[in-house]
Amino acid sequence: MKVFISADIEGTTLTTTWNHTSLLTQPQAKAMCQQMTLEVKAACEGAIAAGATEIVVKDAHGSGISIDINQLPECVTLIRNWCGDPESMAWGCDETFDAAMFVGYHAAAGRNGNPLSHTESTKTTSVRLNGMICSEFLLYSWACARKGVPTVMLAGDRMLTEDSRGIHPKVKMVAVKDGYGAMIRCLHPKVACDRIRQAAEEGLRQDLSDALPQLPEHFVFELTYKEHKMAAKMSAYPGCVLVDDLTVRFETDDYRELLRCGQFLM
Repeated sequence: MKVFISADIEGTTLTTTWNHTSLLTQPQAKAMCQQMTLEVKAACEGAIAAGATEIVVKDAHGSGISIDINQLPECVTLIRNWCGDPESMAWGCDETFDAAMFVGYHAAAGRNGNPLSHTESTKTTSVRLNGMICSEFLLYSWACARKGVPTVMLAGDRMLTEDSRGIHPKVKMVAVKDGYGAMIRCLHPKVACDRIRQAAEEGLRQDLSDALPQLPEHFVFELTYKEHKMAAKMSAYPGCVLVDDLTVRFETDDYRELLRCGQFLM
């Protein structure tokens, strides 16, 4: 069994402030990267217990160098840094994988469930895809589904798990923290890892023959910016229209084209 794991940091149990997220410039981030590594390790261990023999992990946070592979099982291959492809946080997932998992993911732009809520950047106050709140999890789990790879586990903040219900038929969800304003209430790191390990194993042990979502045939992408000048600028992207002073809309039948657009608009 071959498993793809995409990992971020803002949805891990301890991460609270932006200072916690920049390994290259902030000493506080080292402990957060360690917890990110441990949560990914837990997902790997659960996958192995369910029969996984090959695991590819995409270090999908910031600089792409947050995970310590020395702490992961030897069957893991780690993708570090960025190649520039529109599939971004899901890059490396292809039709050869049996399932995908997402660890350390966070609530979407404008949502109050995580002090660090955002979708790709902090430019927007709202991102919607076909009318749904659009998180990075939605964007990139659908990128995996487009390849025929079902998502079986999501770990992150509680608001993300609540917003993501109904997106994937067989996904097991683990909420490792709650947020409100600038505050978080987090699980003990060991408890978070234990729950992730269990959810990863349970997710993979399911019958996955009906685990793929039915993707829409047409995609409507709407982004509301903090500043009207950003909306005006982004409306110049081919295919985009200015809906109001702060909002642009892009429509396409091609999901990869939507991801390409997202690279520029977010």
